[in-house]
Amino acid sequence: MATLFTRIIQREIPADIVYEDEHVVAFRDINPQAPVHIVIATREETPGLAQLPDQGDHRAILNAARLIAEQQGLKGGYRLVINQGEDGGQTVPHLHAHLLGGRAIGWPPG
Repeated sequence: MATLFTRIIQREIPADIVYEDEHVVAFRDINPQAPVHIVIATREETPGLAQLPDQGDHRAILNAARLIAEQQGLKGGYRLVINQGEDGGQTVPHLHAHLLGGRAIGWPPG
């Protein structure tokens, strides 16, 4: 069964898509934790960072995050978060990152 993110990527579920290329699709989070909160999901349905294959373009999420941050005007900075596994806060078993910005983001995060 396809993940929620695969269904968004395949346009089965509507989303506010802000960026896409051959490797990733990025869309606004439906429960934003910052003024800018964008999910960047891989087109390939990899369950998480721990299952990332040895081969492939592993820079895709990072490259997309940089481009999206520029497009969104996040000149003051931003945070990129990848959750891995249940204890890491991952709720959708599909490799993705959260791009957060538009305000000062404190530390520690959790």
